[in-house]
Amino acid sequence: MIRILASKHIKRMLTRRTARLTEAEAVVRPILEAVRKHGDKALLNYARKFDGLERKSVRVPERELSAACGQLSAAFREAVATASANIRAFAEMQMPPERFREVEPGLRLGQIVRPLDTVAAYIPAGRYPLPSTLLMTVIPAQVAGVRRVAVACPRPVPEVLGTARLLEVGDVFQMGGAQAIAAFAFGTRTVPKADRIVGPGNIYVAAAKKLLAGEVGIDFIAGPTEILIIAADGDTRHLAADMLAQAEHDADACAILLTPSQGLARAVAGEIEQQLKTLPTAAVARQSIRRNSAIVIVSSLDEAIEIANRFAPEHLSIPDESLIEKVINAGSVFIGPFSPEAAGDYASGPNHVLPTSGAARLRGGLSVMDYLKVISVQQLSAGALGRLAPAITTLARAEGLEAHARSVEVRTGG
Repeated sequence: MIRILASKHIKRMLTRRTARLTEAEAVVRPILEAVRKHGDKALLNYARKFDGLERKSVRVPERELSAACGQLSAAFREAVATASANIRAFAEMQMPPERFREVEPGLRLGQIVRPLDTVAAYIPAGRYPLPSTLLMTVIPAQVAGVRRVAVACPRPVPEVLGTARLLEVGDVFQMGGAQAIAAFAFGTRTVPKADRIVGPGNIYVAAAKKLLAGEVGIDFIAGPTEILIIAADGDTRHLAADMLAQAEHDADACAILLTPSQGLARAVAGEIEQQLKTLPTAAVARQSIRRNSAIVIVSSLDEAIEIANRFAPEHLSIPDESLIEKVINAGSVFIGPFSPEAAGDYASGPNHVLPTSGAARLRGGLSVMDYLKVISVQQLSAGALGRLAPAITTLARAEGLEAHARSVEVRTGG
């Protein structure tokens, strides 16, 4: 049974269990070094040991992608088409504009937008295959104009390979874990060196991304998935189902309901138990519900939103638009009874690769911006430089950088 707690006992819930990253880092360091030194040879050894690779290369040949695509059902293809259209539309909405403005006579400022050259997407294949993550990581890259998009998946099922073919991704590799991250970070004869690696993974993937950040760009270091729901009333079936939808991901997942209603709290707790009886993934979901989840009684919705902002959840569900202005920290927000988190996981459009473990205090989810460079541009006329010269030379000399000052004065006759 899920715990029902008073808000004064929320502190323990707000403190995430520290991921065992230090232990994982010790495990992955020699793997990263082996791939750096020995490239494809080390990569193949690890892929055969951990990922069941039987081919002579980690690259998935085109014929396998085409064959997998041919196995896709009409319903699956239609679902991919629907989700893809919305993901693409949302990414296009996020694209920053190229623009220029003359802020004063002769001083023209602006920005140009350029895509990264090569991006790698990591697609997990543990308990569940995730073709949806392929859509979420590849489509924004395509919208951004990334020249080369590569995909890694340790044990790709036909739905993953077929979806890659539908998206016209040719660089697909059967490799996973720290060795896949290392291959994209350093590059090998077979695997391209990436400018950025995106996509979720297990603790060893997270540790590898942490250790290689700087060597290669990363999106963020992900921890266990989480949802925080705020509700004063509502359909208990909906609320319980939303909590279980998060709990079934992993035994470490976290689902929290904040409510001022003790009656609703008891009803949702009972409904969770009822739904668990028929849930195929109950063995996993029950562990998450028991270990990491809770229903918390708050004094008001204002207290609930204050707690939510402190928690900075990956997914935040709120009852209506009245609270949206008070949301400060969240990976993605779901408003109202017909906006379940599962819609965002698959087909509504916003990205499902989201910050966890409080990282939503620093950034939102994966977006088209993660695949772009916004480059500033400036153009000064002689008159504009002359007007700015006193400020430039004074600041330069205050910093002891005489050549900076002279580089202006040689142009202005100062």
